[in-house]
Amino acid sequence: MNSSIRNRIVALGVVFFSGIVLHAQPVADKQTSVTTSLNGNWNVIIDPTDIGEWRQVWLEQTPKNKTDFFEYSFDGGPTLPVPGDFNSKRCELKFFEGTVWYRRQFSFHPQKDKRLFIRFEAVNYRANVYVNGKKIGSHEGGFTPFQFEITADIHDGQNTVVVKVNNSRSANGLPGMGYDWLNYGGITRDVSLVETGNTFIDDYTVQLKKDAPNIVMATLQLNGAMKEQNIEIKIPELKISHRGRTDANGSATLEFKGAVERWTPQQPKRYQVILKSETDVIIDTIGFRNISIEGNNVLLNGKSIFFKAVNIHEEQPMKAARAYSKEDALVLLQAAKDLGCNLVRLAHYPHNAHMVKEAEKMGLMVWSELPVYQHIQFSDSVVPQKMERMLTEMIRRDKNRCGIVVWCLSNETYPSTPNRTNALIELTKKCRELDSSRLIVHVTNSQQYEGNTFKISDPLYQFSDIVALNEYIGWYIPWQGKPTDTKWSIAIPNKPVFISEFGAEALYGNNDLPGDIAGNWTETYQAQVYKNQIEMFKTVPNLCGVSAWLLFDYQSPGRMHPTFQHGYNRKGLISEKGEKKKAWYSMRDYFTNMK
Repeated sequence: MNSSIRNRIVALGVVFFSGIVLHAQPVADKQTSVTTSLNGNWNVIIDPTDIGEWRQVWLEQTPKNKTDFFEYSFDGGPTLPVPGDFNSKRCELKFFEGTVWYRRQFSFHPQKDKRLFIRFEAVNYRANVYVNGKKIGSHEGGFTPFQFEITADIHDGQNTVVVKVNNSRSANGLPGMGYDWLNYGGITRDVSLVETGNTFIDDYTVQLKKDAPNIVMATLQLNGAMKEQNIEIKIPELKISHRGRTDANGSATLEFKGAVERWTPQQPKRYQVILKSETDVIIDTIGFRNISIEGNNVLLNGKSIFFKAVNIHEEQPMKAARAYSKEDALVLLQAAKDLGCNLVRLAHYPHNAHMVKEAEKMGLMVWSELPVYQHIQFSDSVVPQKMERMLTEMIRRDKNRCGIVVWCLSNETYPSTPNRTNALIELTKKCRELDSSRLIVHVTNSQQYEGNTFKISDPLYQFSDIVALNEYIGWYIPWQGKPTDTKWSIAIPNKPVFISEFGAEALYGNNDLPGDIAGNWTETYQAQVYKNQIEMFKTVPNLCGVSAWLLFDYQSPGRMHPTFQHGYNRKGLISEKGEKKKAWYSMRDYFTNMK
């Protein structure tokens, strides 16, 4: 990588080893770049002892002499689909956490004055990428895209890419050692080759200026030798055409008026936006909206809004597999719409781009979240660096998706953890530098419930736009009186309050046992918890929304009750087979009646 490219990457806060940052190509609708999918069946070597590194399997050595042999081969072995997780595809890999080597062969004919990149939408959790026997880069993080330039590494004709995938947990990983979902490993999202010109549009932002209903802010970054170019941004429907020029660093910032119809859940209006340079064109579909806080209210386009939300994990319930496709996204999002939601909380990591884009089309606001979950080792010096890199990758991919109204930077972390508060304050500052147009939130569950009084206090709330908390009264904590008698003591009383998780577990169809006992796991008990919670919501000061935990039952190996759980978290309003529980109807009625 030449020094100018390296400096530009570092300035953006992203380092991809020998790779370079590429614009979020799958999010845009069209660009002059040529994209070739590498999805399909890949040959794999399952490597539970992690010995493939020592054997250098990416070299694919073959015997040359009669006495030669090698104790590995991609040929003759199993295949796995890409995209997809490996846990749901082979029974012996159901709970596997370790190394799987993937190989894909492809034919390619390089073109003069063209550059080539290989792009991964996500690999969980660590990836080493080799092209034609050469390591081209590594990436850590299971839910954000990365890419490497391979222009100099491709042959004319047959080529091979090998990816070492390892989903083992680590104490300084994000998330860390323990979490309440199945640790799906593999190349879980799309893989593609992207061929560009020598200089292309590497990054862009087109959104409304904060708190301004008719001023569009646009930025554009070129990548390549021809840094200074004339550029144009067009919104044909509004007859807007605004021109500018990039500077010596390939950057440009434009600001112009536009009488846009702003995006809302009721009218999710979006516009075709064309970004042109002298060497590249990108066409995207972009919506415009303003989201802000005024006192203790959340305002969408200047009007108070109540978040009617549900939590969703990135699991396709009927397939018992990682969700990755547009079709998977529509299953999950339509279920949220049917419940009456106007917002989906994508827990507890950035979901695939289909989820974000389809939600925006359907009029669903999106809460996108980093996997900074529970027991993170904030005192490890590499952890803040990893958090910042994942934050940058998350924002870079989705900053033009107006449906995203919340960046959530942490969930259920603990004030007593060394360096936790300082690390997350610094992360919040970084987030505001990168994108100040959305709400920034930290979720806690460290509140105290004494008598019938909730005592809410956490130093992170000073830096969070909303007081967001998870509470499970009626399940993990018994009620200390009537729900309607609940009192609240909030350390920062002038901010909006959001109940980001609540609920209880129930096995669908389990209605014969007494319904007043939690340990019977009945639909009746779960439904009563929801009814009590809905009554309690009336007592919450400055309540701006609630988010049920959660939409579908989902797989979690820590849920070990052999009769009622079967390895599933049963807090879903809908079973993993799509069956609605009694609590679903209570929540649907609450949202329907909420103005």
